[in-house]
Amino acid sequence: MSADIVPLPRKQPPSLEPMLSLTANGMNAVNAVILERMQSEIPLIPRLAGYLISGGGKRLRPMLTLAGAALVGYEGTRHYKLAAAVEFIHTATLLHDDVVDGSELRRGKAAANIIFGNPATVLVGDFLFSRAFELMTEDGSLKVLRILSNASAVIAEGEVSQLTAQRQIETSEERYLHIIGAKTAALFAAASQISAVVAECGEEQERALEDYGRNLGVAFQLVDDAIDYDSDAAEMGKDPGDDFREGKMTLPVILAYARGSEDERKFWKDAIMGHRTSDADLAHAIELMARHNAVHDTRERARHFAQRAIDAISIFPDSKARQAMAEAAQFAVARGY
Repeated sequence: MSADIVPLPRKQPPSLEPMLSLTANGMNAVNAVILERMQSEIPLIPRLAGYLISGGGKRLRPMLTLAGAALVGYEGTRHYKLAAAVEFIHTATLLHDDVVDGSELRRGKAAANIIFGNPATVLVGDFLFSRAFELMTEDGSLKVLRILSNASAVIAEGEVSQLTAQRQIETSEERYLHIIGAKTAALFAAASQISAVVAECGEEQERALEDYGRNLGVAFQLVDDAIDYDSDAAEMGKDPGDDFREGKMTLPVILAYARGSEDERKFWKDAIMGHRTSDADLAHAIELMARHNAVHDTRERARHFAQRAIDAISIFPDSKARQAMAEAAQFAVARGY
């Protein structure tokens, strides 16, 4: 099967709107499953789960499952429950992340752990993981179960790896990419791949969708890490500088440290160890990043992975689905939130 060259369009700012339009009807079905399966006789569970699920997220991961199904011409309904399972996995990881990170904001409002406390937040995250696995087993496909359960394990490994890299100034770019490939890109890849599985596509199409999701996920996380240093709280929906104050070794820090003078490296060592956390320190960190193009180059790397995502689906015929997925990749690197 020959492949087209699909360049990133440059005519107008990219938008998620084509993806939203493509998946709108399907997302109504997915949202119905989510609403049904987050219910419990324990009132705190739907209250806490609903607080985050209804909190304004882009729902990009379940949309990837629906978009992939449209791309390969699948006309069944199995993917609705599976897309809901993907969203439950993602939401569970967010709940756990906010506890681990001590986050105060999520999507522009107080994080669930601030409202409901750490114990309840962790336990409701566990509940959502369990609901996700119920949905997977109901589908009946061992291959789908293997893909999503493996992704869940890889995400957890990625989070632990990130935790062990925290405040480790010598973290390499290679290790950083490995971490985000696990904690973020694994679910993007699985969400995209399962649409080809339910459609009973061949291995080439399945690998293409997996590659699309994986590269999109890396690009998405690279931009998330850039956003911590070049967007304000109103735009990004969390406190600016959270990663900086938590000592997270993200790519902007890795690049700025590698390119810095001896004095600048000392600043970064002190900052990552938690000794330079004031607003003035954050402002200085941002100035150093600008001096060495660290945020700019992080976004450039994101563009590279976004193009790889677009190239991966070039094996499919041109269609509204392929165009929407290509623009979603472009949007992922152009966004400021």
